[in-house]
Amino acid sequence: MDQGNTAFILIAAALVLLMTPGLAFFYGGLVKAKSVISMMMMSFGAMGLIGVLWALYGYAIAFPATDAGVTNAPWAIDFNELGLTGVLETPEGAAYPPLAFVAFQATFAIITVALVSGAIADRAKFGSWMVFAFLWSTIVYFPVASWVFNFGLAEDGSFSYGGWITKGMQDVFGVGAIDFAGGTAVHINAGAAALALALVLGKRVGFQKGAHAPHNPPFVLLGAGLLWFGWFGFNAGSELAADGTAALAFVNTIIAPAAALLSWLLVEKIKDGKPTSVGAASGAVAGLVAITPACAALTPFWAIILGLVAGAVCALAIELKFKLGFDDSLDVVGVHLVGGLLGTLYLGIFAKNTGLIYSGSLTQLLVQAIAAFSVLVYSFVLAYIIGFAIEKTIGFRVKNEDEIAGIDTVVHGEEGYVLTDAR
Repeated sequence: MDQGNTAFILIAAALVLLMTPGLAFFYGGLVKAKSVISMMMMSFGAMGLIGVLWALYGYAIAFPATDAGVTNAPWAIDFNELGLTGVLETPEGAAYPPLAFVAFQATFAIITVALVSGAIADRAKFGSWMVFAFLWSTIVYFPVASWVFNFGLAEDGSFSYGGWITKGMQDVFGVGAIDFAGGTAVHINAGAAALALALVLGKRVGFQKGAHAPHNPPFVLLGAGLLWFGWFGFNAGSELAADGTAALAFVNTIIAPAAALLSWLLVEKIKDGKPTSVGAASGAVAGLVAITPACAALTPFWAIILGLVAGAVCALAIELKFKLGFDDSLDVVGVHLVGGLLGTLYLGIFAKNTGLIYSGSLTQLLVQAIAAFSVLVYSFVLAYIIGFAIEKTIGFRVKNEDEIAGIDTVVHGEEGYVLTDAR
């Protein structure tokens, strides 16, 4: 067993887990002061719920063993892995313990579910959100993770690709979709679900441009910084080894969001006359989203170009909700869905060796599009059905008067800021 790589994976897992509290600060700063607790609790609720579900059966769905006869299956479960009983021992010759990989991928599941919550800020019931998180993770995220990643555990302890989006399309087209760290499974998946929930819950009271300003930009910057820090585990850690590929992913995770931050601020300056701190944070996140699937498949030059494009495109995309009339509270669609699509499709042209400019073939772009839009449609349709069913049964949205009064006290009995001592 390689102790160096084992340590690398465990540290990467810890970094990715930190991303969810980082997301809580990022989202918490963007909402109203009287719903900051509600917003942050949806991220922490995801940490608790998905952490348990992953151990009970999530891993068994996402990563069935290659010798279980379910390689390339779009939806399967390995009953030997329920409760992680089948991965407790480290096979002889394995590079690292299977449980290290279990822990790493658990953090991906947690952050993906938490991302969705940004679309329903200021108006969602916590209990209903937890029900949605339970159903969506089970029916959507766990199977989609298998489609994209599915490192099946072989008898020698090694991991091999088995998902239909990667290995399956490689068998058909000669190349599989490239998604190194989760552009489809994480960002497109969460962004599509966010759009569905925004449509189900409807608009906030008084929804219009400029009506819901972020209450705490320093929180937003803190959250973006924690996200960026954790993202090195997200991207470089996905190599599962401390090697040259991990180093390339690490460098691209610095330069792509840096470029996106600059281009977002430039768009703001041109459009509105002033670059903002929230724009800087949002631009960095947009670049991180776009580079996620591409971090190990682009040269640094093309990573910078992707960052510049992602920052500008996502800065313009967040305006779509006002033009199209859906209330995606914290721009999950404009940043994660659009950024995820951009990064995934960009690989069809600029990926090393197989992209159009290197191979002269559009095949890589074709498989990237199939992967991206398959996940988008699957996630959107099922998230809409789940959200609609919850709204029509136990109710998903709080009453308008509770939203106006502030859902922190109504839902959680707490206030984010107690400025006077009433005792």
